[in-house]
Amino acid sequence: MEGILQVFLRPQFPGLLLTHVELSALAVALATLVALPVALAVRNSPLGTAIAVNAGNVGRAVPSLALLALALPFLGFGFAPSLVALTALAVPPILINATTGLREVSGEVVDAARGMGLSEAQILRDIQLPMAAPVVFAGVRTSAVQVVASATLATFIGGGGLGNLIVEGFQRGDEAILLAGAISVAALAVATEALFGALERALTPKGLRLARRRRTK
Repeated sequence: MEGILQVFLRPQFPGLLLTHVELSALAVALATLVALPVALAVRNSPLGTAIAVNAGNVGRAVPSLALLALALPFLGFGFAPSLVALTALAVPPILINATTGLREVSGEVVDAARGMGLSEAQILRDIQLPMAAPVVFAGVRTSAVQVVASATLATFIGGGGLGNLIVEGFQRGDEAILLAGAISVAALAVATEALFGALERALTPKGLRLARRRRTK
């Protein structure tokens, strides 16, 4: 235990933690900026939705390490290729959930809104996005946790982060360093899950939360 604490007290530990958080946060943010517009564009097209969901499923089948390895020949070593690979990893869950969530909004509700004279932009802003928000945010949460865990592998292409500790622990045969890295990544993943879970509950419209509670009773 003392050895693990000594690793946490290293001067370079905060920098490794910060790099890991920056890499993960930027990847999820960029993936959201890529996936959400696509989901919005195909929300009224069954064919477009099917293509987006299938593309997302194919993307989810690609291993994290394979994406990092693919980025290496084109972008080299460092933070940038790691960010590109993790962004590609983060897109599929967000794309699938956003596309599915928007398509699952009741057509009768949308038609009623059109009958009341609402424009397509108003329907999207006031009805479709709020109703799809829980599903969309669940995809972002899944993506964020996945990226935090996979960012550990960025160390293999010079991306830095907490993976450096795990690799160092293996190379030196030092269990304290290895455990310090593993515990840090696990704690960060749990914190990410808790944070995004709280945000998901906060952004879910009150009416939907009440409806969920009634269904569970």
